[in-house]
Amino acid sequence: MTKRIIHIIVLCLLTSLAWSQDFDEMVTGMSELSLPLVNVEVELDSVSFRYFVPGTFTLYEYKDGAVTPSTYNCLVRQRGKTALFLPKWSFAIKLVDDEGEKLDANLLGLRTDNTWILDAMGIDHLRMRNRVCFDIWNEYSHTMWDTKFGNRNGTVGTMVEVFINGNYAGIYHLSDKVNRQLLNLRKARIEDDGRVTIKGLLYKGKGSGVSNALLDYEEDRTDTIKWNTFELQYPDDYPSHKTWVPLMNLIDFNSKTDLKYFSAHHNEWYYTDNLVDYFLLLVVFGIDDMPYKNTFLSTPDINFEHRFMITPWDLDACLGRNANGNAQLFMPLLSRLNAYGPFNRFIFYNIDHFKNRVATRWDELKDSTFAPANLERHIMAIAQRYVESGAWQREYELWKDIPEEEDDRVVIPENIQEEVNYVMNWYNMNYSQLSYQLLRWHNDYVEPEIITAATVTHIYSYILGITPGYDEKYDLNGDGVINSSDVTCAYDVLLGSTQPE
Repeated sequence: MTKRIIHIIVLCLLTSLAWSQDFDEMVTGMSELSLPLVNVEVELDSVSFRYFVPGTFTLYEYKDGAVTPSTYNCLVRQRGKTALFLPKWSFAIKLVDDEGEKLDANLLGLRTDNTWILDAMGIDHLRMRNRVCFDIWNEYSHTMWDTKFGNRNGTVGTMVEVFINGNYAGIYHLSDKVNRQLLNLRKARIEDDGRVTIKGLLYKGKGSGVSNALLDYEEDRTDTIKWNTFELQYPDDYPSHKTWVPLMNLIDFNSKTDLKYFSAHHNEWYYTDNLVDYFLLLVVFGIDDMPYKNTFLSTPDINFEHRFMITPWDLDACLGRNANGNAQLFMPLLSRLNAYGPFNRFIFYNIDHFKNRVATRWDELKDSTFAPANLERHIMAIAQRYVESGAWQREYELWKDIPEEEDDRVVIPENIQEEVNYVMNWYNMNYSQLSYQLLRWHNDYVEPEIITAATVTHIYSYILGITPGYDEKYDLNGDGVINSSDVTCAYDVLLGSTQPE
């Protein structure tokens, strides 16, 4: 029996369990403490990852002392990659009118659009990591050009309790999507002769492979929406060589230009402020499965310039847990992006005073946006709603024993405070480490020599005590000591060809 069939059985049997919630009672019992409720009516055994199927989407909101329902026709499919193999499914929702055409709606005041996500947060012991990290990202980082959404460069969302065909499915994260409308990318234009003029571009990293580091790529078809490890999010109706060449050119700029040319022209390809913000997001929150998987690259109109902006995605593997939901016991190193373009050059050669810019940005945010108290405030606001609404107890009772094999599930605690404490302990340790490491990034480094096999020999000499003292040019990851991690950095450069030709 396949995992897909097992999942369907799990969802279909929910109402037969003693602790299953009665849908009508949940609706009529809503109060100001309740999370919004969602009921998706769909033929469940026809739902898959590949295709959208028709259904209805009803949202119940308690507002002004009354329950207000809103019902929409919709299209439904499974979403995610890891999430496909979890018993609690995530869903992509498209709202449509009676003719099946796109229908924009403003859900819970979040945004007017037709595409929405119901994220099951199946690997997250806290059931909020993605939302909390995005809320903090939205506090400090914005698009590099004007948009209709306040220059927002990430999703917005809220927590809801979901029913599938009236059967209780637990806590979900309802959010909008990163798309052309959010980022204000210009639409493709169909010319009088039928040719398509490509303008705005939006790529999404979808997996691991050669192109994932933005330093190389394999020969691949260019007439589909997937190319190497990326997916064409816009314009997905017109996949062609024209839509993929800009990404190839970006990778070639990272890997096939010499250091002098890269240093002189990097502002034509990247927004350094955006790179700084993204770098801090990854190391401050310990994002496990980036870059460039779960990352968007966008440019508003390729006909005017080819600078690309980074937008993060799926921030659930973080704050002390990895992409499988397991404890991440080590702290993220500042060197973690050394093998990825363009960071390999920005960091290693300190181009555009990148290290000082990161350290200065950290100083701007460490006592406000990145302060442990701010993270805890975001977490506790959601945790309190979970507890006061009864949603956490329902979530725990529903998913604590499904499936029975503990190796195949994420076991959430009965008391949410246990995971809150785990997150805050991890964050406080990481915060202290970053504060120490980034002190050294304020001063521009002496340009390091090109790494060769002799560099590795010198590092081993320091480790073994043969060479006394400290020489920062051999402290490749900038953590203040010369040890085995610097050997790893050297091999990343030597084996990954991350230094200029």
